[in-house]
Amino acid sequence: MRSPRLAALELRRFGRGKLPRAALVALLVLPLLYGALYLWSFWDPYGRLDRIPVALVNDDKGATAGGKKITVGDDIVDGLRDSRTFEWHEVSDAQARRGVEDGTYYLSLTMPADLSRRIASSSGDSPETGALQVRTDDANNYIVGQISKTVFHEVRSAASAKTSRTFLDKIFVSFSDIHDKTVTAAKGADRLNTGIGKAEKGSKDLADGLKDAKSGSGKLATGLEKLHTGAGDLQDGSRQVADGTQALADKVDGVYGKAGPYLKDNGKTIGDTARLVADSARTVEDNLDVLVKLAPGTAKAAHANADVLAGIYKARCETATVPDPICPDLKRAEKAAAEVATVADDLNTLIADQDGDLKTMRNNLGTLQKQATALQQRAPHLYEDVDDAVKKIDKLNTGTQKVAAGAKKLHAGLGTAQTGATTLDQGIGTATSGAQTLNGGLYKLSDGSGRLAGGLHDGAKKIPDYDKKDRDRRTGVMADPVQLASHDLHRAPNYGTGFAPYFIPLSLWVGAMVAYMLIPPLNRRALAAGSPAWRIALAGWLPVVAVGVLQVAALMAVLHWAIGLQMLRAAGTIGFLFLVTACFAAIVQWLNARFGAAGRILVLALLMLQLTSAGGTYPVQTSPGFFTAIHPFLPMSYIVQALRRLITGGGLGPVWQACAVLTAFTAGALALTALAARRHQVWTLDRLHPELSL
Repeated sequence: MRSPRLAALELRRFGRGKLPRAALVALLVLPLLYGALYLWSFWDPYGRLDRIPVALVNDDKGATAGGKKITVGDDIVDGLRDSRTFEWHEVSDAQARRGVEDGTYYLSLTMPADLSRRIASSSGDSPETGALQVRTDDANNYIVGQISKTVFHEVRSAASAKTSRTFLDKIFVSFSDIHDKTVTAAKGADRLNTGIGKAEKGSKDLADGLKDAKSGSGKLATGLEKLHTGAGDLQDGSRQVADGTQALADKVDGVYGKAGPYLKDNGKTIGDTARLVADSARTVEDNLDVLVKLAPGTAKAAHANADVLAGIYKARCETATVPDPICPDLKRAEKAAAEVATVADDLNTLIADQDGDLKTMRNNLGTLQKQATALQQRAPHLYEDVDDAVKKIDKLNTGTQKVAAGAKKLHAGLGTAQTGATTLDQGIGTATSGAQTLNGGLYKLSDGSGRLAGGLHDGAKKIPDYDKKDRDRRTGVMADPVQLASHDLHRAPNYGTGFAPYFIPLSLWVGAMVAYMLIPPLNRRALAAGSPAWRIALAGWLPVVAVGVLQVAALMAVLHWAIGLQMLRAAGTIGFLFLVTACFAAIVQWLNARFGAAGRILVLALLMLQLTSAGGTYPVQTSPGFFTAIHPFLPMSYIVQALRRLITGGGLGPVWQACAVLTAFTAGALALTALAARRHQVWTLDRLHPELSL
């Protein structure tokens, strides 16, 4: 009898009664208990996080930064409400603490009272880090705590980014302010450079002027020194003249009382003498420029006049038979003439040494000439005018005294002027040196201010000046400079789709395992008929493969239409699962055929090894070394990889590799089952009386 017919007869047994039919239905539905129910329970847990009660505590008191009120805690609470991440319950800190401890809340999130103040401190002198406080209790649920770390990390990142945007915006505003101030400083530096340039030119002109002034002040000091020496000589000479005029005045006043009668009787002689004096004074005044040359002649003339008076005196008084009554007066006149000659000599000497006061002498000589002329004109009436003459002589004496006093003051003043001129010359020398130093310093300052202005202009160009739109764009980038540009090549839409490649083969293995609890691994009719071993193996394998096909159809129908599993390659997935159930059936058949009752334990043990080493949840590289080592040698490792590509997409390389591996496992298991069938054709005591029966 052929193997397919034997398989059909084996399946037909399940239609002979209610219990076998119920067993067949249970056999078909059993994979759903593993596949569909497991996937349904894990289908989209992250999509229902809003059902998890979480305590939310907002103790933030707010703060002020830059003149604005900020409430970071309120902003975070508003954002959490909008996100609907968890089922938020706003409670006090004490309620949150008790709720986490007694399991009312899975965890709590607290905004401390100083959160806003700490964040606002970033713009002050002592910045502090704000902290969100999370309280968890793994005794409530470990996974919720892990999920909360991811969620709260996103909350913290969002709050940090918002805070950074505010802080960076102030920095960019400061950049704009610095730019404006630098532009203003650059303009000021330009004006400073221009002013310093003018000052540098002025200091150069000042240095040149002071150099010329130094030369002039030196000449002035030298000239004043000479003038001071001459003024000293003039003082001495004028003093002598004043003494002489004083003596003359004294004598004239003495003679006046006695010489009146004589003057009355000798007016003509006196007039002639006065005319001579007037002429002499006029001559001296008219020829003052040549006075130096005529001074000696004048002295001689004075001496001649003195001699004439001496002769007159000698003729009238000494040699005359009868002495003239005027002799005493003539004697005095003779003496006065001699003194005049002496004064003329002194004047000659003074004029020779000093020519600075000739103007004063000219004025005095003019006065003398006028007075002498008046005396000559009034000589006939000398007696009447003697009083005026005496007064005029007194005035002359007073004038000479003033000349002497003025000469003394002139000498003293020129001494002070000489000292001042020397000090001025030294001061101008110091000022000249300082002006040259100032010019050099201003030249350097001008060059430096030029570089300063250029540097400020260059700096202003380099300092950014952002408007509000540009600031928003830049603060956005700097507050969150690195973003995760995530691109999922073959994205699983939910948690259940991601785990389907793991739970589906699990359910099919269980289906094959239960199937061989109801269907013998080796067909008894074939064994009793002595059929070939390969036919016996196929006869025990094909019924379970048929049941497996039905299991696949039922399982995938429920997963797709009831739960919502979407398969990118639905036909390929179904066909591949047919191969999977055939492979599993062959492996389970061999274990049961070869090891009997112990084989069922081995089937369960092999299932555990495959589940722990297939990498269906975490990558197999994260498992201990034992599971990594057995991973390549078990069929479920390849099945999980292939189903991922068939359901969510990707290259088909792992699918073809899995098909080859499953085909090899299937052929190998059938071959081993055939060997076991050959052994079962020989009855032994162990088969008649097994040690263990399940």
